[in-house]
Amino acid sequence: MDAYDTGSDARQGRDEREGRAERERSGPSEREGSGGSDRPGQPERSREPSQSEKSQESEASEPSEPSERTERTERTERTERTERTERTERTEGPEGPGRADREAGAAVGVADQAAASSGVAAEAVAGPPEEVAEPRTGVAALSPRYQIGAVVALAVVAVAVCAHIGLVFLHVAPSNTLTKQHGAAVDEWVFPEFEQNWKLFAPNPLQQNVSVQVRAEVSAADGSIRTTGWYDLSAEDGRAIDGNPLPSHTQQNELRRAWDFFVATHDSDNRPVGLRGTLSETYLRRIAVLRLDRAEAAEPGGVVERVQYRSRTTNVKPPSWSGEKVSDRVTYRELPWWPASTREKEGEAA
Repeated sequence: MDAYDTGSDARQGRDEREGRAERERSGPSEREGSGGSDRPGQPERSREPSQSEKSQESEASEPSEPSERTERTERTERTERTERTERTERTEGPEGPGRADREAGAAVGVADQAAASSGVAAEAVAGPPEEVAEPRTGVAALSPRYQIGAVVALAVVAVAVCAHIGLVFLHVAPSNTLTKQHGAAVDEWVFPEFEQNWKLFAPNPLQQNVSVQVRAEVSAADGSIRTTGWYDLSAEDGRAIDGNPLPSHTQQNELRRAWDFFVATHDSDNRPVGLRGTLSETYLRRIAVLRLDRAEAAEPGGVVERVQYRSRTTNVKPPSWSGEKVSDRVTYRELPWWPASTREKEGEAA
């Protein structure tokens, strides 16, 4: 066999050993590209790089991080800026007219960069912006002085309401030690505006029409005495209420409550029972003097000397389907004459 046969393994000359060492240094990629043949004696074939290897080489040649591209761009801009500055200085001289502008522009650029970097740092340190507090409303929006005034006013109102509720409770409560000791003060507060009763819930509600009337003895300017006719005070209140969407408490309740107060504190002979009986007489007498003065019963120059009340009572007719029979007779209750006091006369004249 020929010692130099290409298929023989006996060819272990110097050239073969050097080719094998070179292939080992070139790495496994070149051995694979050569078709994976390590047979001795065969010449090595050159291999063109594939498309994927070319793309990998091109990507490796480019910068892998944006920061490297940014630094390269900044270095290029600084180099161009320096070259322009040098060319300008060579053309205009070191003290040329554009030097101040160039220095100002450079200073502005440096300041902008410093401001940008400081702004980023400040935002990183400060964190997210704080929420703006909502504006205060109501009493909290007032100054401390007005807040104190509002608190004092509310306290006064609360005390007044509690006092009113307490007095009304004592008025409707059964007789006890407090009502016996302070009954007069309770009555002065309750009557007539806040009087309480249970007639609406009575087993037998009122089924009568009661009309309160009054007349007076008047002394004329010539000294003569005359007696006026009967004034129907209940009818006057009824006419004032009819058609009035907002009638006053006085028109609705003053006279009716006063008469009920009198009947409850007097016996059948019109004699007062206890101190409240005398109080009811005084209350009715003042109402009579005021109503007569409003109606000009005394005429010019006259003075009301005495007043007299009477009540006219008729039964309410039952409905036709009830079959109930009631009397249609009119009943009168006439009270004695009461003298008008000096203070009432002065109030009438005023």
